Amino acid sequence: MVEAIVYLLAGLGAFLVGFKVLSDNVQKLANRKLKQMFNKVTNNRLMGVGIGTAITMIVQSSSVTTVMVVGFVNAGVMNLLQATTIIMGANIGTTITAQLVALQALDVTMYAMLLAAIGVFGEMFAKKDKTKTVFYALAGLGLVFIGLSIMGDSMRIFRSSPLITQALTTINNPVVLLLIGVIVTGIVQSSSAVTTILISMVGAGLMIGSGGNAVLYVVLGTNIGTTVTALLSSIGATANARRAALIHLMFNIFGSVLFFPFLLLWPSFTEKVLAVLFVLPGTQIAMFHTFFNVTCTILFLPFATLFTKVSHVLVRDRKTAEALTFFDERILKTPAVAVGQLTKEAARLGRLAMDTLKASIEAFIIQDGLAGDTIRKQICDIEQLDREITEYLIKVSANPLSLEDEQMINRIHHSIGDFIRIAEISDNVLKYTRTSIDQHLEYSDPVRVDLRAMYDLLAKEFAMTSEVFTDRRMDLLPEVEKLESQVDLMRTQMIDDHVKRLNEGVCSPNNSAVYINFVSNLERVGDHINYVAHSYEPQSPEACKIGNDEAL
Repeated sequence: MVEAIVYLLAGLGAFLVGFKVLSDNVQKLANRKLKQMFNKVTNNRLMGVGIGTAITMIVQSSSVTTVMVVGFVNAGVMNLLQATTIIMGANIGTTITAQLVALQALDVTMYAMLLAAIGVFGEMFAKKDKTKTVFYALAGLGLVFIGLSIMGDSMRIFRSSPLITQALTTINNPVVLLLIGVIVTGIVQSSSAVTTILISMVGAGLMIGSGGNAVLYVVLGTNIGTTVTALLSSIGATANARRAALIHLMFNIFGSVLFFPFLLLWPSFTEKVLAVLFVLPGTQIAMFHTFFNVTCTILFLPFATLFTKVSHVLVRDRKTAEALTFFDERILKTPAVAVGQLTKEAARLGRLAMDTLKASIEAFIIQDGLAGDTIRKQICDIEQLDREITEYLIKVSANPLSLEDEQMINRIHHSIGDFIRIAEISDNVLKYTRTSIDQHLEYSDPVRVDLRAMYDLLAKEFAMTSEVFTDRRMDLLPEVEKLESQVDLMRTQMIDDHVKRLNEGVCSPNNSAVYINFVSNLERVGDHINYVAHSYEPQSPEACKIGNDEAL
């Protein structure tokens, strides 16, 4: 008996590790597709279901997809209706695991296990990153079938024990069977793992209950138990994120409640329908799992709006304000998507830095010394956001990444450094404002006009750079270069005009140090924006950047 338990645990471990390896590497291969799918999320319900199905088939876990959805809702990237349709699709996508597991009953397991060796040896000799990823995925798939084979051996040992077989056949109460599925899945936090064990059991000839629909009640329970992961993930999240987790729970409970009396009223459903259509017991479970989730989605999809309304009634809004960002830690479960969201978050940091710069310039123009506290608070918020983005970039880097994502993380690191320099320049402007007020310096109207015009140029340059950074609009690089050159020329022209006004006696010489440094700082803003725009180029202008900063 101890030997059987060891085999079961070892097989389950190999199965889960194999799926982890398979999932991670398929994600790496499909990272751009994943980003594109999430970016295409709309209020079209069928598209939402399709996206949820496709993503779950890639990541091999409805729990992972649902936790990601909770994270997107928490970050304000996705609304509840969109989340509801994706969750419904995730329940369909997760059935691919059961279908794959059911293949062990066919004469393909021995050959499928060879994929582990093919994958390992292939990766050793592969030179390209993408080719290595393909072989790793094959190795993971082979490890899945090795785990299934080991679990199958353990079930055959269990079958030879009269004590085990008698214990299993005595459990006939449908409610108890359903609760077993809920509890075991809640503990394991993987309906795929529990379904895998069920398929291995029936494949080895172990009967649950007295036959009939008994095993199907356990399958219904696994669909409820799998919601535990999302519920735990929503603790401490926004009201909308908790609503998304609640919708997942309601959808799965309502589906199980709907099918429960159906199976009670038709006790011969397995023998009269499943056994007629599908000979192998494992295939019968896998097909029922798919039929159950597809049917629930078809029935409940028209009521998606009702699900969201009920969730609003059950989960009240918090009184405290909640900041909306593009990122949430739950998204880390899918690194490729996390990198895309951190790119948006970095662009948001840049916008905050530019807004702060604008506020500091306006404070200088009107000589408003009281605006300093508000602007410094904004700078502190930007620095805090910088620390959080950096922290998550480090966490994402700890995951298996494609070369493309590794390069993007490097670009984000450098770009947020440039955005922080812009915020620091805003602080410099505050110092110039304080100096001007303390020394009673006055500036002519042309100075105010020029400063606003220079910021407008910088704002245009930043707007185009944001498109280059987030959407890879490389066609806009010439326009960015053109605007950056105009900023350089304007700095030269403003200083020349200042010298001319000095000679004419219009401006005071006491203004020179502050004004020239101020204008030079604004020109540096244009440089930093330009560095961000060129971060996608193979040869980054970092060397020039260091030289320019040292010169300044």
